[in-house]
Amino acid sequence: MRIAKEDVPVKINAPGAIARQQTEFGDASGFGKISGEYFTLGAGADLAPLLSGLEGDLCQCPHWGYIMQGLLTVTYGSGEAERVVAGDLFYWPPGHTVSALEDTEMVLFSPQREHTHVLDHILHKMKA
Repeated sequence: MRIAKEDVPVKINAPGAIARQQTEFGDASGFGKISGEYFTLGAGADLAPLLSGLEGDLCQCPHWGYIMQGLLTVTYGSGEAERVVAGDLFYWPPGHTVSALEDTEMVLFSPQREHTHVLDHILHKMKA
């Protein structure tokens, strides 16, 4: 799920302040501590080979985030793919992979335990 800023409903519109809120934006039930993460991916980066060996060969951690710059394709286990561009908020449920179509900078918020497992797996694959 992704949504452009202008599509997030305005909840408060006052002089000098606008608050937008998209409700029902993912579910964090059952997760413990969350980590805040800043990622930079170069154009052409494809995480799929690095996720090989994880359940379904996919990242099984949900993420909430914001694309500051660039363009990504996120592909889900169902085969469905969507593009996420600069200015988008996003929620990626467990069971996805990501590739960068342009140099991309993003902020992620992820369940710490689950994403640390994925990042450790990626580090191990990179060393091999």
